[in-house]
Formats: sequence, structure tokens, C-alpha cells
Amino acid sequence: MTRKRTDKLLVVKIDSESSRRVPDDLVVEEPMSIRLDGHLVATTMRTPGHDYELAAGFCLTEGLLAGAPVQGVRYCADGSAVESNFNVVTVETGGRAPVPTPRLGTTTSSCGVCGTESIDVLVERLSPLPSDQLAAISNDLVLAIAGLVRPGQTLFDQTGAVHAAAAFDADGNVLVIREDVGRHNAVDKVVGRLLLDHSLPAHGLGLFVSSRASFEIVQKAWAAGFGTLVSVSAPTSLAVQTAKVAGMNLFGFVREGSAVRYSPA
Repeated sequence: MTRKRTDKLLVVKIDSESSRRVPDDLVVEEPMSIRLDGHLVATTMRTPGHDYELAAGFCLTEGLLAGAPVQGVRYCADGSAVESNFNVVTVETGGRAPVPTPRLGTTTSSCGVCGTESIDVLVERLSPLPSDQLAAISNDLVLAIAGLVRPGQTLFDQTGAVHAAAAFDADGNVLVIREDVGRHNAVDKVVGRLLLDHSLPAHGLGLFVSSRASFEIVQKAWAAGFGTLVSVSAPTSLAVQTAKVAGMNLFGFVREGSAVRYSPA
């Protein structure tokens, strides 16, 4: 099912010479509850679309699967999908995943579940990335990737209100692009697509994000196996520390033909 991702609104556009009423596209933001084997694990504010990918990717990057394979993804939990307005998605492992602990509160579109885990906790469940299996992403490709992803950011062109994430290979092929009002959701949608395609861990790929590189984005990239993370904005200090522990190449401020490499430095 294709969900509506934008709403049309009549607004007043103002400039130095006049004001006039014009139509405007606004991105849709709705809550989506994610369940794992029937257990509620989180509610996130997201842009509808690629909901199965979002739910599967979230369960993977947050460590909820614990290695259990995803057997299926579906709308709804106990009632019909229509009754829940297609805003409840259940990931099924046949009970192989551990019973999850629900997260309190709603995951917002701005920050996701920032700060819920420390680096020490991540190290307990994630091993450093294998340096001999990671793709060699050239500096030229790092500088070019934003331009390669940009044509696929169609929802941003409409609304100017969403983030993008993309998986790409060492030859510069953009494999998956996803957009969402939440930058963490965009990443989970990319990871979820790769997971459902049996293409994880993503050791041979890089991850691009059209946002800052927060701790949460780095830990999600690590959980999926990306060896390189490229961000158009700045990383946080905790993100850099996490990338170094993971053995991940982290680039920020990738724009206008320049970039800053933070890890390894």
C-alpha cells in the first residue's frame, strides 16, 4: 500500500514587494508503533512509506534481534491494519529474538533514542569492524557522494523538510536511498532494506546521511556493518569516539568539494 507522504496547504508567501496565497507541500509526520513478536518496543514519529524497512531496521540497529533472522513483517498487531491506520508494524522472528524491553515515551523525529546506550554497552554487543573486509572508499568518492545521492531526494525537493540516508558501494553506485522526517528513521529504512534483502553486514558499503553524525547514527551504522559513514554536517564528540572504537571511517562537513575526516585521524 502506498501511503500519503505530503499534504497540500494554502499558505501566504511574503517577500519585500508583496504577499500572496500559494499552494505548499508539507511532509506528513505520523506516529508508528514497532512491535517485535507481538511485544511493543517503540513508537517513533516518521514519514509514512517503507514502514516494514523502518521496523526491521530499527530492531536490527537497536540490538533487539540478537542475531535472530526476520521471518516476516506485517502491519497491525491484534486488530486489522485499517483499524490502526497502518501505523502499527510487527517484526516476526518466531520467538527467536529475546523478549524486548519497551522504550518509554515516543521517539521524536529530531533525535530518535539519543543517548540510550553508552559506548561500553555497544562494545558488549558489537565487535570492532573487520578492517580486512571493509570497502576502500576513495577520497574522491567521499567528496562526490552527496551529489550522487541528491537526485534521489525527491521528497526533500517537494517539502524541504526531510533527511536522506543512502547506501553506496566503492564504485560510486548508490544502492538504496530513503527519506524521512527523522534522520534516524532514514538510516533504519536503509538498513531495513538491506536486512530484508539479506545484504548485511554492509562491510562492502558506505553510508551517507544528509544530517549531522550523532552518536545514534554512528551506532546504527556500526550495527549494520558499514565501514564508512559520510555526513554533510558535523559529528558530535561522542560520535567520533564511537567511530574510533568501531574502526569506522567517519567523514563530516562533506560539501562543496571538501570534507573533514574524523576517524581514523
